[in-house]
Amino acid sequence: MAWNEPGNKGSGDRDPWGNNNKKGNQGPPDLDEVITKLTRKFGGIFGGGNKKPSIGSGGVSGFGIAVVLVILGIIWVASGFYTIAEAERGVKLTFGKYDNEAGPVQPGLNWKATFVQEVLPVDVETIRSLPASGFMLTEDENVVRVEMDVQYRVVEPKNYLFSVTSPDDSLAQATDSALRYVIGHTTMDDILTTGREVVRSETWTLLDKIIEPYKLGIQVVDVNFLPARPPEEVKDAFDDAISAQEDEQRFIREAEAYQREIEPRARGRVQRIEQEAQGYQEQIVLRAQGEVARFEQLLPEYEAAPDVTRHRLYLETMEQVYAKSNKVLIDGSNNNNMLYLPIDKLMEQNQKPATNTGTSGNTSKSSTMNSESGSSIPSRPTSIRSSDRSNSGRN
Repeated sequence: MAWNEPGNKGSGDRDPWGNNNKKGNQGPPDLDEVITKLTRKFGGIFGGGNKKPSIGSGGVSGFGIAVVLVILGIIWVASGFYTIAEAERGVKLTFGKYDNEAGPVQPGLNWKATFVQEVLPVDVETIRSLPASGFMLTEDENVVRVEMDVQYRVVEPKNYLFSVTSPDDSLAQATDSALRYVIGHTTMDDILTTGREVVRSETWTLLDKIIEPYKLGIQVVDVNFLPARPPEEVKDAFDDAISAQEDEQRFIREAEAYQREIEPRARGRVQRIEQEAQGYQEQIVLRAQGEVARFEQLLPEYEAAPDVTRHRLYLETMEQVYAKSNKVLIDGSNNNNMLYLPIDKLMEQNQKPATNTGTSGNTSKSSTMNSESGSSIPSRPTSIRSSDRSNSGRN
């Protein structure tokens, strides 16, 4: 039912502004009148009843103001609680200025004064990555494309936020500068093959020196020098050159391995030969000394009985000579016949195992002499003794 529909509560037309459809007042109520009504309603809540407030009359009571202040204070205190994550540190600002006394805000639940203090969280544990790449000129005036990845993390949140405008961009520019300087002082062969680790370490060292005066609040954790490559126009030629260098290194390593294998063996042979020579030298010296000592002991005996000593020496010498010979020839002085003793054959026969059937035959055969000798074996000791006696008589 509309506000101004006839018959509304039986008393004429009404509108939401309380004008009761008076003549000459069909528009909205006056703004002052609306404010006055609202003031009366809120004044009743705080103890003012329906009295019209006036300046200096104390329309709003002190208790109501206290309640409002308490509520606002609770809201203000509650709005100051905040949480810092485990991997973060907070930078507290008081009226926009860094609070040196407070220092970095530690992880956990903390409180700040709302509208007075502000806390900026900074991640200090995450390892961040910054890529750098480009075509650069080497020392030997070649162009090579290099790529590098710098890993870093924040160690000083205050310096990271306020030392420079953008620490990440500053680090990127410093990385590009350090990399170009190192590449410009390195040949292309070293960059593509064996000098990559040197380029990495020198770039890292130079990068730390560049960013140190700026106090960026960051620390370089690692620098990864990715494989460099030449421009596409000359890639095939450089691939062949790299392959040749790899073959060279492989041959060098094989030669070194062969050297490590042969050299100890040769040293061992040298040492063994030296030890054998030393042992032979000591043996000859000791033997000579023994011979000298023996002759010194033999000299008194020779002076006492020269003939007997000479004969004994002769017999010992002949014994040594005959011991190394398998055949013996004996000069027969009586009948000018040369006796031949087949000692080698006799030794072979003695070494053969005797059989049951051929025992008598072997015995008879061993007792005969060679057809050329013309004498029997039993006469050998007599011949030898007679020869020895005749020799001794001549001596």
